[in-house]
Amino acid sequence: MNRKALKLCIHGQVQGVGYRRWFEQQAIALNLKGYVKNLSSGEVEAVIWGLDTDIHHMIVQCNIGPVNAVVTAVECTEMIVDDAEFSSFTIQR
Repeated sequence: MNRKALKLCIHGQVQGVGYRRWFEQQAIALNLKGYVKNLSSGEVEAVIWGLDTDIHHMIVQCNIGPVNAVVTAVECTEMIVDDAEFSSFTIQR
């Protein structure tokens, strides 16, 4: 199975609504590695690394988000990462 990495930029009402914690829980459940963090511009940035099918499922979930979020767009950029670069999934401050 193919593994890949994506950088996501999630737009909308995604800060102050539990989006990062929700994202972390979803990513861990899908066995994805990487991080999620708030950006000063109001978006949420995430890097996810894992199996293609799990990444696809995470992108679908990102467009929904937790109950109080209003996601207006999810931008995806493919990345090249070293397999050892991410050993877990974390919330960055």
